[in-house]
Amino acid sequence: MTFFKKTISIVKKIPRGKVATYGQIAALAGSPRGARTVGWALHGLSEKVLREVPWHRVINREGRVSTTCLDHPSEHQAMLLKKENIDVQYKDGNYFVDLKKYLWQTRHE
Repeated sequence: MTFFKKTISIVKKIPRGKVATYGQIAALAGSPRGARTVGWALHGLSEKVLREVPWHRVINREGRVSTTCLDHPSEHQAMLLKKENIDVQYKDGNYFVDLKKYLWQTRHE
């Protein structure tokens, strides 16, 4: 299975009301230094596939919503997280999630 397919498979497992980091997904996919590639894998998904993959649950290691995609801006991602009862805070022009509270606790598969 390719890294992109592994990434998508893992992201689909993130439960509602939880988030994961790009680095966490990369490590679970077998490439601990592949956080940026996780972002590219998610960015490259078609609109149809995006409806099936909870891409909005993936944030950076600081708990920050870090998408810069014009099609799916950070405001949109924050709104989707809030719909799942995830407390999203706005500070200094960025959206943040408390990783201590919302981080998906996984074990390597």
